[in-house]
Amino acid sequence: MQPSPKVAVVTGAGSGIGRAVAQAMLGAGYAVVLVGRRAEALEGTAKEAGVPADRILIAPADITDPVAVRAVFARVRERFGRLDVLFNNAGVNAPAMPFEDLPVERWREVIDTNLTGVFLCAQEAFRLMKAQRPRGGRIINNGSISAHVPRPGAAAYNAAKHGVTGLTKTLMLDGRPFDIACGQIDIGNTETPMAGRMKAGVLQADGRTAPEPTFDVRHVADAVLYMAGLPLDANVPTITVMATKMPYAGRG
Repeated sequence: MQPSPKVAVVTGAGSGIGRAVAQAMLGAGYAVVLVGRRAEALEGTAKEAGVPADRILIAPADITDPVAVRAVFARVRERFGRLDVLFNNAGVNAPAMPFEDLPVERWREVIDTNLTGVFLCAQEAFRLMKAQRPRGGRIINNGSISAHVPRPGAAAYNAAKHGVTGLTKTLMLDGRPFDIACGQIDIGNTETPMAGRMKAGVLQADGRTAPEPTFDVRHVADAVLYMAGLPLDANVPTITVMATKMPYAGRG
């Protein structure tokens, strides 16, 4: 009798980094719960993966909605009985603009998705991981280079990602008694639709607009697989994966 596969939840699984990580985890033998706003995009991720349907659960949801998040993790419990890995990946951005011009509605949208959504999903994962037997699991949060050094004109995104770092450290501490490990991956300029604008030119700290290099998203997926595959007595608190020539060191 084959052992049951480990179970992972991936948010923002319909495109970009989330799609790449979900497909890599499916390829590595995980059962994966695909979470995102658009069901058709999640179905596309599942179809491209080409794995048995019994290892995939498509769970469309708005991660800023506590009721919707609770429903997703209830489905995880009902379908698989446990959760081994949560990859908190879903995120949005706002157009670059002067700080005083940022509408509060855009601020709330970015904070709600990039920070509150991470909180809500991590909270439900905690509840499940503490109660299951054997207990414990791993939470991996998608931070950003902007969790360390901000981009100009991106107050909401910068604040949210700095907040994710604080939340990651809190989860590392609060998870210790329950065998819940938490780490963060900070990513700089993957070759995805969200980061595609980097090659066209983005605002720099010195006021110039300049193109920035990108790198293949599969390297992010490899890093997440490494973090996810560690035993629970080992943890990567933070890892940075970025384009080698990205203007990160010395930015600002």
